[in-house]
Amino acid sequence: MDGLTQILANAREGTLQSQSDDIKDQGRILLKGGHVVDPLNAVDRVIDLVVAGGQIAEMGEDLSPESGDRILDCEGLLVVPGLIDIHLHLGDLFEVSTQPIFEATQDGVTFALSPGAGNTLMAPALLGAEVDRGLPINLGVFIGAANLLGTMLTVEETISMLKGELAPEIATTRMTRNPITALTAPMCIGIKDHMGHFLQTDERVDALYRITSEAGLLYMSHTQDPVHAERIVSLSNGRPVHLGHANAAGTGTHGDPEESMARVLELTKQPHVSAEFVTTMLRASLGSREGLKMTKESQQLAMESLHRGEVDILVSDGQLEATMKGFGDTRDNIPAILELAEAGVLTLSQAVATMTANPARLLSERTRNSWWAKNTGHLGSGALGNVTVINPHEKRAIWTLVNGEIVAFESRSVRRGAGAGGWVSRWGMVRRTGVGDLTTFEYQK
Repeated sequence: MDGLTQILANAREGTLQSQSDDIKDQGRILLKGGHVVDPLNAVDRVIDLVVAGGQIAEMGEDLSPESGDRILDCEGLLVVPGLIDIHLHLGDLFEVSTQPIFEATQDGVTFALSPGAGNTLMAPALLGAEVDRGLPINLGVFIGAANLLGTMLTVEETISMLKGELAPEIATTRMTRNPITALTAPMCIGIKDHMGHFLQTDERVDALYRITSEAGLLYMSHTQDPVHAERIVSLSNGRPVHLGHANAAGTGTHGDPEESMARVLELTKQPHVSAEFVTTMLRASLGSREGLKMTKESQQLAMESLHRGEVDILVSDGQLEATMKGFGDTRDNIPAILELAEAGVLTLSQAVATMTANPARLLSERTRNSWWAKNTGHLGSGALGNVTVINPHEKRAIWTLVNGEIVAFESRSVRRGAGAGGWVSRWGMVRRTGVGDLTTFEYQK
């Protein structure tokens, strides 16, 4: 009882007592005794980790707690960089009855890029406003390829707009009458070509390549039909392209599953072509009944590609419960990572890298912005305080930290972490876009 009075708020002799009033918001968090796996920094051992001020502050042996520290007992747990899911549908269309953003953080995701093919140039403003109102995740969006080319802007003007260099009078007369859309549209992360929603002419595909390669955006193509994938890659002329959910080709929706998978994997051997696999399809179930299922033979081809390092990024393409469904779910991310290591397809460090260091490297390369590699995907000093703590036996996240705040614990959301997230783009991250505040208050300048 006496010990608790030094910790808990209580009333004594008619006065309210609280020892925690002096603990600053986003104070230090000490993760004790966990098995830290940080592929970028070649860490794979039991060691302590400190998060402070929203960043990774220190890593070391037997670190001593300081007054006011929040201490997480991580003995027997894996401590890895916060998971980066570059293909996770969040708020793409309508979310009227589901909570995919909160579910993603419960599963250990700290960064999510939402690649809805229907996303318009308004998407950064709309979802940016949601970040302003309080989300527990770092969120960014792609623009649908057809929508990107759906204005009066020329290709050159579109490139200028996405680089933040287009004159306002051109933006508001040839692109949109909404100045909010004009200002925030450059904050997208890339474009999404989607063969299931629309097919572009060769000339328009070439325009998309010009725009993304010159503006520093990620070009993601919906990969399912090998004929479409081969056409998109052939039109690239050496310009970067990323094959989204590439193992969907192994489900047999557009031909023999093994042949289709082999044809798509052949494309990934080209240096300008990157690709990703959906975690759900790599598990023993071969996929989800609500999504798509591979065959054992096509899955084996995907596993061999992972082992050779030709594909080194995993995504969820979730959430299955959401209105806009993908082929998988974030619930399969951690199990797939651990099972790839258990099966010897990858080492544990290599498996963790598929959703940490590797997507951070890809984003840094495609956006030509070192911010991604410097600040995300690893646990080095100064990196953002995004950490996923995993129970390796239950294969699920125990704690999820976003920008130094605990946003999920034991597969449940922590409500005080609802405003921990930020808005991410090719430029890096901002904690607020300002769009969500426009009808609430004005800033004094």
